[in-house]
Amino acid sequence: MTADSPRATPGPPAPAAASVRPAPAVPPAVPVPPAPWSDGRGMPVVSELRLSAFRSHRGAVFPLGPVTLFAGAAGSGKSSVLEAYDALARLGAGAGLGAVFPDAAGCVPERAEPDAQGRRGFRIGCTVDGPAGRVRLDLAVQAEPGLRVVGERLTCDGQTLLTTALRDPGRSTVQAAWYTAGAAPVTKAPLPDDVLGTALLPLRVAGKTAGQLRVLAAAEQVVLALRSVFACDPQPSRMREPVAVGDARLRRGCDNLAEVLWRTHHQCARRHARLAATVRSGCPGPVEALTVEELADGRVRALVGRGGPWATPVERLGDGELRYLALALVLLTGPGVLAVDPVAEVPAALQALTVLADGFDRCLDGRQTRELLALAASVCAEGHMRLVGTVTDTSAAYARGVEGVAVVDLGRD
Repeated sequence: MTADSPRATPGPPAPAAASVRPAPAVPPAVPVPPAPWSDGRGMPVVSELRLSAFRSHRGAVFPLGPVTLFAGAAGSGKSSVLEAYDALARLGAGAGLGAVFPDAAGCVPERAEPDAQGRRGFRIGCTVDGPAGRVRLDLAVQAEPGLRVVGERLTCDGQTLLTTALRDPGRSTVQAAWYTAGAAPVTKAPLPDDVLGTALLPLRVAGKTAGQLRVLAAAEQVVLALRSVFACDPQPSRMREPVAVGDARLRRGCDNLAEVLWRTHHQCARRHARLAATVRSGCPGPVEALTVEELADGRVRALVGRGGPWATPVERLGDGELRYLALALVLLTGPGVLAVDPVAEVPAALQALTVLADGFDRCLDGRQTRELLALAASVCAEGHMRLVGTVTDTSAAYARGVEGVAVVDLGRD
């Protein structure tokens, strides 16, 4: 496996999926850090993704910047990287293992041997930088014979704040120990083995001691960063039909594109005008405006204004044009328009949204790809949005010359 800006590097050996141990003796109490949103020193962002043992990846560490694109031959594991990121995001939002990993056995690295009890699993993790410090989350999941968390570790600037481990295979719990720095150095309690323990800490930690407050700050920073994710895969075949007007929040497949354009047209004039200008740069023929037509049955459909009385319904656009329009819309909007679950207690201005786009350049021609990359680099440089995607080698060759874009080249090895 090779990488080009940033470089994929092997991570340190991780414990076996079924042998994650509780935290060792903890050091004395440390000063209490601010809550992740309190002082404006930076928004929590996932700065590193680790696939210690996941599908075709072993010991892989990928630094993530404002715009990070993964390239490589078919089968090199590009999509697996985004799959692991999306899985962590969903777990951070409270989803259960079964919903996140419907094919858990397929996530186990090929040729991975079972342990003495016949168990096999996989390991993923991430690092979240923010006001609480550099927080690492590592997760070990048993896929066979049954799906469950068997180990989790949360550390901040090298200090262990939470560990969980499977102690009794007959129970549907793991034994958790989190840093307290009170009368007892750690607090121990069982946690469910089908969800992410870190996401439960804000509900379980009292926050009375300096140690507990540090645990809360680190856990909240991780949850905030993971919940601020929008996995986007525009499906042109589902974007051509008129749609009813509902909450007007763009869905993952962008099938309600017309509804969201109706909203931006009426409520976000400046963004809508910028979107029209972007479409003008990347689509053939004259583009004077993006408009929305309300049909007799109450549904709406989107139109591309061609000048004068002429307009092209979006259902007549090609797949590349529709994907280009949808991705530009995603990059130019935010959590208020996209179907994400942001943390309501934190102002939107203090949250950085990460867009996951597997096949970012799928169906796009060279001009459309270049326009979208330039837009992504410009938008993400402002700090409130990040992009992680996969691209073909052709697009990667161009992207390497775009300032603010990092390309990771995955080899077959």
